[in-house]
Amino acid sequence: MDRNAVLGCLIFLPMAGAFVSYVIGRFRKNIRDCFADALVILEFILALFLFVDFGKSGTAQFHIEEFAGYGIHFVMDGFRSIYALIAALMWMMTTVFSGEYFRSYRNRNRYYLFTLLTLGATMGVFLSADLYTAFIFFEMMSFTSYVWVAHDEKKASMRAAQTYLAVAVIGGMIMLMGLFLLYHTLGTLEIASLLEAGRLCENKGLLYAAGTCIAIGFGAKAGAFPLHIWLPKAHPVAPAPASALLSGILTKSGIFGVLAVSCSLFYGDALWGEAILIIGTITMFSGAVLALFSVDLKRTLACSSMSQIGFILVGIGMQGLLGFLKEGKALAGAGTLLHMINHSLIKLVLFMAAGVVFMNIHKLDLNEIRGFGRKKPLLCFVFLMGALGIGGIPLFNGYVSKTLLHESIVEYREYYFLSSQMAGSGFLPEGMAFIEWIFLVSGGLTVAYMTKLFIAVFVEKNRDEQVQKSFDEKKNYMNVASGISLTVSALLIPALGMLPNLLMDGLADRGRDFMHAGHLEEVHYFSLESLKGAGISMGIGILVYCLIVRFLLMKKTEAGRVYVDRWPSKLDLENGLYRPILKALNGLCGFFCRILDSLVDWIVVFLRKTVYRDRPFPFELQEGTMFTYRLGTICNKVQTWVEKKFPNPKRRHHEFVHEFALVHLQLIENRMVISRSLSFGLLLICIGLILTTIYLLGVHW
Repeated sequence: MDRNAVLGCLIFLPMAGAFVSYVIGRFRKNIRDCFADALVILEFILALFLFVDFGKSGTAQFHIEEFAGYGIHFVMDGFRSIYALIAALMWMMTTVFSGEYFRSYRNRNRYYLFTLLTLGATMGVFLSADLYTAFIFFEMMSFTSYVWVAHDEKKASMRAAQTYLAVAVIGGMIMLMGLFLLYHTLGTLEIASLLEAGRLCENKGLLYAAGTCIAIGFGAKAGAFPLHIWLPKAHPVAPAPASALLSGILTKSGIFGVLAVSCSLFYGDALWGEAILIIGTITMFSGAVLALFSVDLKRTLACSSMSQIGFILVGIGMQGLLGFLKEGKALAGAGTLLHMINHSLIKLVLFMAAGVVFMNIHKLDLNEIRGFGRKKPLLCFVFLMGALGIGGIPLFNGYVSKTLLHESIVEYREYYFLSSQMAGSGFLPEGMAFIEWIFLVSGGLTVAYMTKLFIAVFVEKNRDEQVQKSFDEKKNYMNVASGISLTVSALLIPALGMLPNLLMDGLADRGRDFMHAGHLEEVHYFSLESLKGAGISMGIGILVYCLIVRFLLMKKTEAGRVYVDRWPSKLDLENGLYRPILKALNGLCGFFCRILDSLVDWIVVFLRKTVYRDRPFPFELQEGTMFTYRLGTICNKVQTWVEKKFPNPKRRHHEFVHEFALVHLQLIENRMVISRSLSFGLLLICIGLILTTIYLLGVHW
């Protein structure tokens, strides 16, 4: 089998299949579902083939030259082979699960169309060999996945979709600016060449500006603070299978871009590492706090995704700070990659489990779904695997990656004074001690909010006895296909966690070249020192649940204790900060555009009143112009002659001077309507052309 052709198929096969499935769905929906299932299973087989075959016969590459001038290029390496397989696995599981989940939904044909298009676009991002290709497919992915958020077309969904698209578009524009700067500075956008080109670059200021713009664009999709605002809004309204993909895969496409810039362009750059570490720490902690306060099942999982993205960003930041130390950078690099993988698999399980709850009772509020899973052992097992994994409990996959990330922080502190290369650069040990405690507390908050969800859904009883009785009597809550999808996905979590040296270290080693992280030495994951961090987080989690969740975040009512949302609405960044700023900017830009639109008229009037004074007419026209007056006068005289020569009392008399003046006035009004409607657009086009010309002239000179 031609590996290069298989690489191209991973990207373009699902895109072509999307339109075929749409046509089939117009006539036979059951055949459409089977076709989509077969297509994603084939995609998984192709990804598995490249994953297994990697390294045997060289690197696979796929090119389309001269596309959009630069061409698009794809490549398969260790990191990309892992995430192509993860993406294919998640799409396969969620698509099979979608067959049952969407049985009561409308617009299913549209959902399958854009789901398969998004699969191809996402593969294009992960397999891209350069940032230009990544940008094209990244933007394509943003627009196709927008349909997921807006799927049910309700008011909340449309508003969330608006936020999602706004963040994606603004982030994309900033990213494009960064790509222009980077190409102008380095002359290349190829990811494999960024490391050497960055080292040779003398203009570090332009390099930082370009890297910052690119990181902002990718970070917006990843859900990093302060561009996380779409995550808590989009997940509760999107269908559960789409939420699993948004959280598990699409956020990782943003991380892919941040990694490409951080681990190549700014390899071993302490200043860049500090910036990413600070952003990651804020994202990690704030996401955990938001999840703890939430009383909506999917919103809690969405805020949890934000927090786990923060853990990953912490790992990327530590790679920058530990660039001088091979062992430390290997720990940070392995922890980063493995937590990406673990979070993808965990959120696949948790969001599909949440989907099972929603498709049965169509509710997500913890007080309303309380007790749904009490007599459902399979669903309980699946959710428990995800909860233990994301909580970092030993013997589950999340523990392994969090241990590596924690060890990289400890490594930094221990070697700070021992290395001459480290002295005077990066965080002081005291600052890193603070970061370490935020790391452990965030892990504890994760344990607390996952405990809250598990107890609410699977332990506590519903306040309404009749509702609880209906929950207990519901036996066929998911079909065989959905059960297999959830069970297989859930079993991966303990399998990876129980065999970390055999399975997870191998995955980390395969992805190290992409991050220039170095070989990971054998780690004793279950030593007392390694277990200490997990134990501290678990202890914090138990205390937070007992003291904060059970008392502060619940209140007594006549029907019993209920969960309450005590998060202050004033702290909503979107409604409290971003939307008011955008509204003010829109008004300000409109004001200046109106001034510019009228500026020429003001200048003309001023010149006519001063320098070029109008010559007075022999007489003042009451209406029309000199042309309409002369033409109307001639027509009136002709009319008078005809009336005298050929009198006819039924003939209507016309006042042509007045009628021609009215026609002229109507033409002026029509022209003004057209010109005013186009004026803003033409003005913006002119400004854009002027700025583009200035930029090109600057590049030329």
